[in-house]
Amino acid sequence: MAIPKKPNERNFDGPIPGQSLTAEIGSRPWQQPPQFSTIEEAIDYYIPRLQSEEVTEQLLDVLEMGIPVTTIANTMQLASVMEGKHSVDVGILVLPVLIELIMLIADTAGIEYTTGIEKPKRIRNTLVNKAVEQFKNEEAVEETTENAVMVEPVENQQMDTGLMSRRV
Repeated sequence: MAIPKKPNERNFDGPIPGQSLTAEIGSRPWQQPPQFSTIEEAIDYYIPRLQSEEVTEQLLDVLEMGIPVTTIANTMQLASVMEGKHSVDVGILVLPVLIELIMLIADTAGIEYTTGIEKPKRIRNTLVNKAVEQFKNEEAVEETTENAVMVEPVENQQMDTGLMSRRV
């Protein structure tokens, strides 16, 4: 049974800083030559995985939770890079194919999904509207200051304009 931590207690179970630099070079999967070096080989690796029942069920569950397709595809390719299946550049080039495959699976199952590519229109419009309102308010303030009576400065007073000077 784990002892509950107090809010101000530090967690000392994490990795020691620099610990990742102590492993021998080549001992990690991503430090080895990739298993699949071309895009075609990587696609041939992903298609059977995505067609398996277990992965398809999990994929549909995640899509129903509202996770964007781009996030799922990026996670899949990044995990494969870390496992040494393919390199980062092959993973980036395979991403559009993975996205299309995931969307095809979701469409076949009749599940609504977000692609992650949609542009947020409402947020953008509200930010633009706020900026326009702020600009109009600033113009109104400038107009009131222009219409105000101008007071001429007294010429006889000597004004020090240094950083630490006293205001008169």
